[in-house]
Amino acid sequence: MRHVIALDVGGTGMKAALVAADGTLLHEARRATGRERGPDAVVTSILDFAADLRAYGTERLGRPADAAGVAVPGIVDAGRGIAVYAANLGWRDVPLRALLAERLGRVPVALGHDVRTGGLAEGRVGAGKGADRFLFVPLGTGIAGAIGIAGAIEAGAHGCAGEIGHIVVRPGGPACGCGQRGCLETLASASAVTRAWADASGDPDADAADCAKAVESGDPAAVRVWRNAVDALADGLVTALTLLDPRTLIIGGGLAEAGETLFTPLRAAVERRVTFQKLPSIVPAALGDTAGCLGAGLLAWDLLATEVTA
Repeated sequence: MRHVIALDVGGTGMKAALVAADGTLLHEARRATGRERGPDAVVTSILDFAADLRAYGTERLGRPADAAGVAVPGIVDAGRGIAVYAANLGWRDVPLRALLAERLGRVPVALGHDVRTGGLAEGRVGAGKGADRFLFVPLGTGIAGAIGIAGAIEAGAHGCAGEIGHIVVRPGGPACGCGQRGCLETLASASAVTRAWADASGDPDADAADCAKAVESGDPAAVRVWRNAVDALADGLVTALTLLDPRTLIIGGGLAEAGETLFTPLRAAVERRVTFQKLPSIVPAALGDTAGCLGAGLLAWDLLATEVTA
């Protein structure tokens, strides 16, 4: 059976799959990145994992993979196939596409940014299926975004499109790692809610999920923390939809696991803020932690299709 290798590389772990042309996951596997051993070890782990997947496909599916797709965090130069920088992995200017192509027998390899790759999957086969314009916003350790247009993801002129987490929504607010103050991700990411709730509750081990449960039970302090995050998030999202006019707004990541505890007040907060803008459908992501793998597989199949038509 024809298939491609899909790899989704995270800060500590990697998810991988062999993906058929119709998007079926024929085989799934996980492995640690080995980042504690340094960036060179991470690259070696990726190459070894990909080679093992190729061997599995050859043995179990009767043929080697036709292509590979890999999604990585940080700054990515997809056109040149270079993983430019990732703070969590410690690498700089890794020619990952060339290294993987060499290790896999010179098959075509596509390299993509993890959030944009996950957004590609959500847009084509997940919560945004059928939408010609969508915005995918995962709320995790930070906040990023993927702009979907006609089945593709807009990367921008320099590969930085969609960084909604660094819209300043509270000037002079908390310091952000990007160098600004009051960025959206310092106020409305899962890690921001975790910090705020740990302070408010006096429990250093409390996290965003605990805050959501406390909101559901009516805890006034939790309600204040949650409302502050939702209001900041709504401000950032309205800025984004004013610029992008998406038909569907897909919210994912750890904070979205709170379900309607998040979505009911968020929809109301966004609706209160719009004036002339058209209100998009605001929906939860559908693919969970498989989005990155599916997206990497789609990148690989798209690459094959491009080569056929070239």
